[in-house]
Amino acid sequence: MTPDIHTRSDPVTLASALIRCPSVTPEDHGALDLLQGWLEALGFVCERMMFADEDAPPVDNLYARLGTSLPNFCFAGHTDVVPPGAAEDWDVPPFEAMEQDGMLLGRGASDMKGAIGCFVSAVAEYLKQESPKGSISLLITGDEEALAINGTRKVLEALRARGEEISHCIIGEPSNPQELGEMIKVGRRGSYNAVLTVNGVQGHVAYPGRAENPIPHLMTLLQALTAQPLDDGYEHFQPSNLVISALNTPSLAENVIPGWASARFNVRFNPTWTGAGLDAYLREIITKAAAGTIRWDLKGRHSGEAFLSSDEGFPLLISRIVKEVTGRQPELSTSGGTSDGRFLHLAAPVAEFGLVGATMHKVNERVSIADMHSLQRIYLRLLQDYFSEPS
Repeated sequence: MTPDIHTRSDPVTLASALIRCPSVTPEDHGALDLLQGWLEALGFVCERMMFADEDAPPVDNLYARLGTSLPNFCFAGHTDVVPPGAAEDWDVPPFEAMEQDGMLLGRGASDMKGAIGCFVSAVAEYLKQESPKGSISLLITGDEEALAINGTRKVLEALRARGEEISHCIIGEPSNPQELGEMIKVGRRGSYNAVLTVNGVQGHVAYPGRAENPIPHLMTLLQALTAQPLDDGYEHFQPSNLVISALNTPSLAENVIPGWASARFNVRFNPTWTGAGLDAYLREIITKAAAGTIRWDLKGRHSGEAFLSSDEGFPLLISRIVKEVTGRQPELSTSGGTSDGRFLHLAAPVAEFGLVGATMHKVNERVSIADMHSLQRIYLRLLQDYFSEPS
């Protein structure tokens, strides 16, 4: 349903309608159709971009633009959400978008359908007063919470191929830890995922000399990987960290030494490293620790490089507005996980500012309704100041 002129400016109405679409990644369940209807009613030209990859499910995306000239101010986000978990664990049905004690509850309220509602309603308010001296666009994917293969990255490739530019981009991820106005993300660490496997010889636990137990060998390599810090940090970034997240062996009888053992680990890395450079460095450590006697294999991939916003003035503009609206001076941070900023920063200067993320991905995900109205005002002020200042 496309809201009428009175409800287009209400962020709670718009966000609630999106939450009622159970768009658990990579399913859409009408979320992008709904958003497209709102935006077309505001004058946006909307384009749906469906991409498919043989190793990932097809994903629908939406690129909407109002205006044809530069600068092109883009809001980026996603309508896909993580699974809600067991419905009985929720105080309210996860896809009914219920208001309770000044909060809006539902899967995606924080991450990040709430912010989409706030931005669209801010645009509606802005257009009541003036027209942008340039363009406003939205790049909304349905592939952020899962593989991120057929989403933002491919939309950007399509825009680049036809010569379409984005001047600046704000991402509506829930950047604030506990209170609105605490934090603006001005960059992100890179992410490297790996599985380290050690091969041995299977045998009976009562005759260890007739087998080669891979588990102690794996422990030796993991100890080498974690013995020293990867670095001492980087300007605006904390030190890189390696976290072992899983250990695995074949499912065998309790009296069998396994033939192999593996460990999964992740490295969140700062710009001291590139993904390729980090991979090479870790292999050097393993090779030295293996000393030519341990048979190992490392399968690693990096899902995004570390980055910092390329325009210092853009986060400062957002920071000034956030301080004026909330009374809080936001920290300019690069903490946390990855986001689609890992793709967007290659196209334009980016910053992330959205709602409070304390309950994202949790049961009873919720956001303050008062915060939603404050975020709408922040986005409105941002549009006003962005288009009033020299490009």
